[in-house]
Amino acid sequence: MQDDAAERMAREEVARISEALAARVDELEAERALTLLLARTDGLTGLLNRGAFTAALIDRLEAAQRSGERLALFVIDLDRFKHLNDSLGHHAGDQLLNEIGRRLKGEARPGDLVCRLGGDEFAVIASGDQVARRAAALTQLLSQGHTIYGRTVSPGASIGVAVYPDDATDAVDLQRYADMALYRAKSAGGRRWSAFDTDLRLAGEARHSLEAELRRAIPAGEIVPWYQPVVDAADSRIVAVEVLARWNHPEKGLLAPGVFVPLAEELGLIADLDAAIFASACQTTAPWVAQGLIDVVSCNVSPRELLDPGFSRDLLRRLKATDLPATALTVEITETFLVQDLGLARRHIERLASKGVRIALDDFGTGYSNLRALLQLPIHTVKLDQSLIGDVGRDPRVSKLVRAMLAAAKSLDARIVAEGVEDEAQALFLRAAGCDRMQGFLFARPMPAAEVEALIRKQAAELGPRAEPVEEAPVTALRARR
Repeated sequence: MQDDAAERMAREEVARISEALAARVDELEAERALTLLLARTDGLTGLLNRGAFTAALIDRLEAAQRSGERLALFVIDLDRFKHLNDSLGHHAGDQLLNEIGRRLKGEARPGDLVCRLGGDEFAVIASGDQVARRAAALTQLLSQGHTIYGRTVSPGASIGVAVYPDDATDAVDLQRYADMALYRAKSAGGRRWSAFDTDLRLAGEARHSLEAELRRAIPAGEIVPWYQPVVDAADSRIVAVEVLARWNHPEKGLLAPGVFVPLAEELGLIADLDAAIFASACQTTAPWVAQGLIDVVSCNVSPRELLDPGFSRDLLRRLKATDLPATALTVEITETFLVQDLGLARRHIERLASKGVRIALDDFGTGYSNLRALLQLPIHTVKLDQSLIGDVGRDPRVSKLVRAMLAAAKSLDARIVAEGVEDEAQALFLRAAGCDRMQGFLFARPMPAAEVEALIRKQAAELGPRAEPVEEAPVTALRARR
C-alpha cells in the first residue's frame, strides 16, 4: 500500500512539473511571438515597420511570380508634415501620423499590407488592378482635413506608384521606381500621385550613369575652376574673381554646376569636389594677387560642408598648402546656414576671420536677412542677390527695395557686391545708390583661367597700375573701434 501511495504521489508530481513546464513553454512562446510582433511593428501607428515591409514585399513578389498576378506598390509622403510638426508640436505630429495610419488601414482591401516606413512616409502593397483609381482615391482620402487638438489641418500627400511586373521584377527596383514617381509628384507641387513610366526609367538610367561618371570625374581632374570677374563700381575695373566649377565632360562637353553640384552633395562627394576646385583655384590666382592684378578670390562653400564641425580647420589647412594669402581669400556663405546653426556658423566664421580670411554673405535679400545675427559675426562683404537687380531703375518699388537692402548692408559696415548686373541702367542705379562692386554679364561672363587672366592683364595695360586696395574690416571689428 505504501508503495502504491508513493507511486501515485510521484505521478502527481511529474504531472505538476509537466503542467508547469507546458505553461512556461506557452509563456515563452507568447513572449517570443510578442517580441517578433514588436520587431515587425511601428511603435507609433501599429503598422508594419520598414523591416517588415521589406520582407513582406519580397514574399508578395515571390507569390505573385508563382500566381501570375500583378502587384502595385504605393509609396506615400505627407506634403507639409514638417511645417505642421514644427508649428503644432511633436505630440500633434504623432497624432496626425496615427490618423493617417488609421485612414490607410480603414481604406485597405483584403490582402493589402499597410506600412509606415519612417517619419511621414507610408507604403501600401496591393493588387495591381485599377491602380489609377486606387491612387486617386488614396490621394483624395489623405488630402481631407484632420482635427488635431481642436485644429483642422490638411497637409495633403504625394504618392508614387510602381507595378510588378510592368515596371520591375524585384523588390529593390520596384521600391526605387515608386520613390522616383513619388519625387516627381512632390516636384509638381504635391497633393497628387504619379506612376512610374518610360520617361522616369530613362531619367533614372541617365542619373545612374551620371553618378558613376561624377565619381570618376573628380579624381580625374575633369571638374575645373572657372572665374567670373568682379568690378569696382566706380570705374568698372576688375578687382576680384569668383571661383565657379565647370565639368569638362569627355562626351557631353562643358557642364554647368547646376547639373552636377546638387548630385555631388547628394552623393556625399561635395567635399572632395570643393577641395579639388579650391586647391587649383588658389594656385592659379596666387600670382594674380601677388602682382597686384586683383585683391580678392571668392570661393563658394556648400551648406552641407559648413555643417561639418571640422570645415574651417580643414579649409585653413588646405589654404596653407597654397601660395594664396589668407587675406586674399573670401569664403561665401549663405543666410540659410546662419539660420540652420548660428553657433556653428559663428565658430567657423570667427576661426577663418582670425587667420585673415574674408567672409562674404551670399544671396543677401533672398533668405532670412537676420540682421541681428549678422551684427554678431565678422562679415566683410554682403552680396546682393541677382534676383533683386533685374528691375532696378525701371520699377520704382523694386528700386526702393534695393535701396533699403543697400542701406541695411551699409549699416553692417560691410562692402557691398551686386550680382547679376546685365545692363547699363542697372549699373548706373547701383553706383548712385552706393554699391561698392558689381558682377554680371555686363562686365564679363564666367571663363577659364587663361581667358580671365588675359582680360585682367589687358585691362591693367590700358588703365595703368591699380591703387592700393582698401583693407576690408569685418563688421564686429569696425564696431569695436567706434
